[in-house]
Amino acid sequence: MRKIIVAFSVLWLMVSCAEVPVTGRRQLKLVSDSELNAQSFAAYKQFLQENKVVQSSREANMVKEVGTRIQRAVEMYMRQNNLTEQIAGYKWEFNLVQDQNVNAWCMPGGKVVVYSGILPVAQDEAGLAVVMGHEIAHAIAAHGNERASQGLLSNGLLQGGSILAGQNPTLTKQIIMQAAGVGTQLGLLAYGRNQESEADHIGLIFMAMAGYDPNAAVPFWQRMSKAGGASPPEFLSTHPSPETRIKDLEKLIPKAMKYYQKGGV
Repeated sequence: MRKIIVAFSVLWLMVSCAEVPVTGRRQLKLVSDSELNAQSFAAYKQFLQENKVVQSSREANMVKEVGTRIQRAVEMYMRQNNLTEQIAGYKWEFNLVQDQNVNAWCMPGGKVVVYSGILPVAQDEAGLAVVMGHEIAHAIAAHGNERASQGLLSNGLLQGGSILAGQNPTLTKQIIMQAAGVGTQLGLLAYGRNQESEADHIGLIFMAMAGYDPNAAVPFWQRMSKAGGASPPEFLSTHPSPETRIKDLEKLIPKAMKYYQKGGV
């Protein structure tokens, strides 16, 4: 009987694997996107109510413009690759928040916040596209779902194809809520370095499709690495070293340039 349960669990985990758009990496997704999105939308609404949203300024309009262009690029890429169902529940939103932290994030379901503190580092639309492309890539790659799934597994809350919410309902809910950004100023669980590198890769493709020159990524990350002086911005807390990131981006730029078209999709 034990062998049957183990075999079933292995089969279930294999079936529960998904493929990340652009990179093709296989990942574990055990939480429904609809559940994560619902938590995300509620948390995003609360965040906007509790923070100062910048309205009708040049900077706020730029955030919305860049976000909308990247959204169109994402939707085109997903449509061209028969992956539209992966973003079917998205309710895109792009907001600038008055906050001097050098940060930005995107919750599951396309809910984006850019902090005003990152704008001097971005400098222009292309720099902002690097930021927003990277953060949107986290959502498209379902990194939040992946971290939630890993959290459930590591806490023994999965068995035989079911989430054992009844075993520890408080912890189960906490893991899923954190993955959706509830109760955190960062929008999501901290990502690992592999996920950060993957978001760099995917974000570069999306910004190129949106009509922003991928070559802007290298000087942006050079500026970002200097932004915090001896203490790097929280935006970089789990990111690869600046040297590694820049070398990786330089290798990826020729691929991204194949998607680049002025004016965007």
